[in-house]
Amino acid sequence: MVVDMDTIHALHRALEAGQSGEELRRFFTADAVTVEHPNLIRPTGARTPLDKMLTASAAGVELLSSQKYDVHSTLSSGDTTIVRLTWTGVLRTGNQLVAHIAQFVETRDGLISSIETFDCYEPF
Repeated sequence: MVVDMDTIHALHRALEAGQSGEELRRFFTADAVTVEHPNLIRPTGARTPLDKMLTASAAGVELLSSQKYDVHSTLSSGDTTIVRLTWTGVLRTGNQLVAHIAQFVETRDGLISSIETFDCYEPF
């Protein structure tokens, strides 16, 4: 099965629109997980199941006044799509965070089953 890029783009647009928590569940399989490799925000990395992802997204909305996902390129093979993007988040304080990201997104039955992410943050 080939990855449905519409699902990945729809998730990014939903996040940009400020959706969080249960509003995002529709994009994921029940057993979805995010694997975040060590970065400036999470120095030890993390493996996060869906329920905790949704909770964290709600907390993130409280910190950010806006966020934007600029996708530069994608490459799909089977059920996996590699997405190269730049994420820009504006904190409610007005400070801006920028991360250059490579994501490995796996899907099953048209839903995201895992996201493995390498986030390279610019200095804050």
